[in-house]
Amino acid sequence: MFAVTRLRAQGPDGEALAAAVAALLGALSARPGFRDGELGRSADDPDLWALVTRWDGVGSYRRALSAAEVKITGAPVWVHALDEPGVYVTD
Repeated sequence: MFAVTRLRAQGPDGEALAAAVAALLGALSARPGFRDGELGRSADDPDLWALVTRWDGVGSYRRALSAAEVKITGAPVWVHALDEPGVYVTD
């Protein structure tokens, strides 16, 4: 499965967001079931970003988000998140 979190950050907040996502990906990579993740910036809207992560399954993803270290490290990232569904199951 993969998760897509779209984020909105303007100007210098975008650079801070990119640094915060790097720390978050470090914390997520220590969690069981994490496969990989990456951050991208929209080619059409420079204030729009997407964080894509891949997991062994929904359970691994949800348990990772519940971990204290991930909550703390992710806080500066989640404040930029758009409120929309983002978890997709693959076959």
